[in-house]
Amino acid sequence: RSSCRRSGGGLVRTGDSLRLSCAASGRAFSTYNMGCFRQAPGKEREFVAAIRYDGGGTAYADSVKGRFTISRDNAKNTVYLQMNSLKPEDAAIYYCAADPRERRWTLGTDRTTYTYWGQGTLVTVSS
Repeated sequence: RSSCRRSGGGLVRTGDSLRLSCAASGRAFSTYNMGCFRQAPGKEREFVAAIRYDGGGTAYADSVKGRFTISRDNAKNTVYLQMNSLKPEDAAIYYCAADPRERRWTLGTDRTTYTYWGQGTLVTVSS
């Protein structure tokens, strides 16, 4: 069974940058597509970004395109979310998640695609 551990959250100011890391356990990490979601207080959990198992494809929510970059290092079982030009509306708990269907070419943007979820890390953006 795989699990994900997200880290790197914190309090930043508008316009700042932050990098989140997600360290996953399990030998099959390099075969899983990975997703990043976030949930703000009182709102539904929403898709942020996803990356294919081989790093060859990515997808982003329109709200973060051009500001956020998702990447992965399969040798370290880790996925990264580089967040630049942060805005107050980016404040949320950020989760990483794994799609356990190995070597899927298509990236999922719906949370039902993902089975294994990390515990989340809080990102706060002050204006």
